[in-house]
Amino acid sequence: MIELDNRTSLQLNTDTIEAIADSLTDKEIELIITDANEMREINRTHRNIDKATDVLSFPYEEMPMSPLGSIVICSSHIEEKAKELGHAQSDEFALLFIHGLLHLLGYDHEVDNGEMREEEAGLIKKFNLPQSLIIRNQG
Repeated sequence: MIELDNRTSLQLNTDTIEAIADSLTDKEIELIITDANEMREINRTHRNIDKATDVLSFPYEEMPMSPLGSIVICSSHIEEKAKELGHAQSDEFALLFIHGLLHLLGYDHEVDNGEMREEEAGLIKKFNLPQSLIIRNQG
């Protein structure tokens, strides 16, 4: 189940991301959609990086009945990348959600041997989405 906190005017359908989440976990996920200013502040506070980013994930401590974690997605990134790459905003939203969710599930493309990329590619194919950031950058 996704607990959506959309702090922007961006209108997004959550059907696809609900299906993606249900295919990977039965835990609740907090999903925050925010603007570039707030994303920059969150990134600076939690990662010491003073710039906005596309998606951040915050896993919760594993306890019985605990949510899986929080995913924060930047609305302007959804709009810009969808336009730049010629696909729907809903597709870019789903791609960023997949990326964030895989991080919540313990995947880390910065240190793994391609496992996250492989899982992401499988989900992209399963849900008929365009190529994601990791896939786009792998060539």
